[in-house]
Amino acid sequence: METLPELLDAVARDRFLPPDGTVAVLPQLCQRDAGVLAFTAHTLVLTDEDPAWVRAALAAVECDPLAAPLHPGFLTALMDRTGRTAETVDALWVGTPLPGAPALALREIADTGHPRVVRARRRRDSVRVWAAGGGLLVTGRGVGGRREVALEVEGGGAGLGRALALAARQLADEPVWAQVSPGNARSARAFLAAGYRPVGAELLLSARAGSTGCSGSCS
Repeated sequence: METLPELLDAVARDRFLPPDGTVAVLPQLCQRDAGVLAFTAHTLVLTDEDPAWVRAALAAVECDPLAAPLHPGFLTALMDRTGRTAETVDALWVGTPLPGAPALALREIADTGHPRVVRARRRRDSVRVWAAGGGLLVTGRGVGGRREVALEVEGGGAGLGRALALAARQLADEPVWAQVSPGNARSARAFLAAGYRPVGAELLLSARAGSTGCSGSCS
């Protein structure tokens, strides 16, 4: 069976997983990373829980089996079972690396308490941050070691989000993943304009406040 990094790399390179209705239960690569990654008729559930329990919980959901892994009923059961919490289901976008230097004048920041960066450090390793024209570009290693990008636009002119998303592709030598809330149309349009492609959706589970967990690298 292919590993999670191999499966993600295939999706990032437009080699979609077989659309056969499969739900694969994969062990977490580290304590931090648990959740559900849904692609076209093929879903990955990342958890150290008993796969038999996962399949029973999915079967108990009264909906189309293809929709069950991201159904609120199953997700609630999974959070209760694992003692974890979650925020929202995100759309997954991927951009391939681009040659050349970014057009933006990026200034790397060694340390910042910006909320976007604080969240990134909870979910990613090797986080780096750049500022440019009223915006922030944040990259790091997330689920399965994939390279992820997040943006924050607080000012600047029109097109800054697109320029930041494009810069992330130019700074990379491998596919770049972005997680975008489906309701955030402006962010989705920025990534679309920067050449990213929608490939799936995911919900990541987080340890509840006060619980113990892995604070080391998950890459």
